[in-house]
Amino acid sequence: MALTATAVTRSREKFAQKSTKVALKLVPDISPDAQANRKYFAIFVSAIGATGLLLLLTVNTLLAQDAFELTHLKLEVKMVSDQREAIARQIDAQSSPEALARSAVALGMKPSESPVFLNLDAESIESQSVSNG
Repeated sequence: MALTATAVTRSREKFAQKSTKVALKLVPDISPDAQANRKYFAIFVSAIGATGLLLLLTVNTLLAQDAFELTHLKLEVKMVSDQREAIARQIDAQSSPEALARSAVALGMKPSESPVFLNLDAESIESQSVSNG
């Protein structure tokens, strides 16, 4: 029995040693070179992330500026269309028959007592010129 007890103890010790080696094999052996590679990789990934965030901020800022400019241009278009309508109303008011009559009287023109209409038909022009001659 003593032989079996020492064998069991020995096998337990070997098992414990092997199990710690196996458990240690699960964790990779980190050498200083491997740590340096990880450091550079972490710096590289951080730089790419920071660059991406800066680009995103730049694009977002440009879009916001364009939105403000678009709002400003819409207001400008509305003002120009209002001015155009005001000018059109002024032209309509000045070209109305009553306004034209007032302007003619102000220039010294007199209304015609017997209006004569001009007929521009080619035959009637020839016949008028023959009858006048």
